[in-house]
Amino acid sequence: MRKRVALTGLGVVSPVGTGKSAFWNGLMEGRSGVRRITAFDASGFETQIAGEVGDFDPAAYLDRKEIRRNDRFVHFAVAATRMALDDAGFAITPRNRDAVGVIIGTGIGGVHTWEEQHRVLLERGPGRVSPFFVPMLIINMASGIVSMLVGARGPNFSVVSACATGGHAIGEAFRIVQRGDAVAMICGGTEAAITPLSLAGFCAMKAMTTRNDPPEAALCPFDARRDGFVMGEGAGVLLLEEWEHAERRGARIYAELVGYGMGADAYHVTHPDPEGDGAALAMAAALRDAGLEPGAVSYINAHGTSTEYNDRFETLAIKRVFGEHASRVPVSSTKSMTSHLLGAAGGVELIACALAIERQVLPPTINYRVPDPDCDLDYVPNTPRPARVEVAMSNAFGFGGHNAILVVRRPS
Repeated sequence: MRKRVALTGLGVVSPVGTGKSAFWNGLMEGRSGVRRITAFDASGFETQIAGEVGDFDPAAYLDRKEIRRNDRFVHFAVAATRMALDDAGFAITPRNRDAVGVIIGTGIGGVHTWEEQHRVLLERGPGRVSPFFVPMLIINMASGIVSMLVGARGPNFSVVSACATGGHAIGEAFRIVQRGDAVAMICGGTEAAITPLSLAGFCAMKAMTTRNDPPEAALCPFDARRDGFVMGEGAGVLLLEEWEHAERRGARIYAELVGYGMGADAYHVTHPDPEGDGAALAMAAALRDAGLEPGAVSYINAHGTSTEYNDRFETLAIKRVFGEHASRVPVSSTKSMTSHLLGAAGGVELIACALAIERQVLPPTINYRVPDPDCDLDYVPNTPRPARVEVAMSNAFGFGGHNAILVVRRPS
């Protein structure tokens, strides 16, 4: 018998705000986190804008030595974890630490460290490369460092599936709690890849918008004017608990995680399946896992990248799965505000779903002005909408054709 899983803690670092309240306020204000890049001189790049995190001080979450010895993506993961544990009122102690695990993924990992140490190698020679280079670079260190700092000794690994990473990390943590291998799991995604090399690579792929002025208007998911995504950074970390454990300690439960579906397009390295087959199969699998019919879904937080193909094919996939209900279910892209947080997107967007359920308000898709005949659903344009939100679905799709879908339900 599968155990019920409660979502009891939320931690978020994002371009629209750090912390649950600041993040939600940013979404409700319809505020874009996209600005001209300040981390380096981007004037020579076709895309000169990104969703940078501007209100983050790692010293609030790590000591000076830990800051120096960890990459920015780990800083974000630790911060979001501490927020999630504080939000849940959950203490890790010698009595429970073996039953608390960590799965935090990232799409790219320590690219800041990679670029910095490569410069050291070229300019100062191999003897000056940091002994912390490899530990700072590798993706599993998000989970590893978090476990060390908070004392969680349960199941621990990382997930890497590009922009589906956060969804997969949460889904795998969900399964661990369901089958009783842990009482609680710290899970989600983190990313800090706004660097010259990363930006150059995405520019070379022609995947990003080149509409740099004004930055706030560049992202327009599902709009006919869309021309590409915008890179962002941040982290979304959640605490999942076995339901009865959460109830016994009187925890606030934001939502029940009830469904997880995944699969592959098996089509192309970066281009989504033009028939929407892979996305549709994963959405249908998540609903099946949750024991829900399509008509039960109140809201879909779409992958919604603002690229020509993703938005069209995601719309098609939703129609295939939801049938007549597709025209009634609200669908929005919070990426229109946060930008695309890559491996962190799935975690941040499930937090948006949990808060939509708690507060009974749908976050909007901003910058929606010109309808596209191929994208003809209800995208909650431009302003938040009060609504009865009983069940929410979060979609995450990644390069390589990876698809991860999560379904959460209002507590009952």
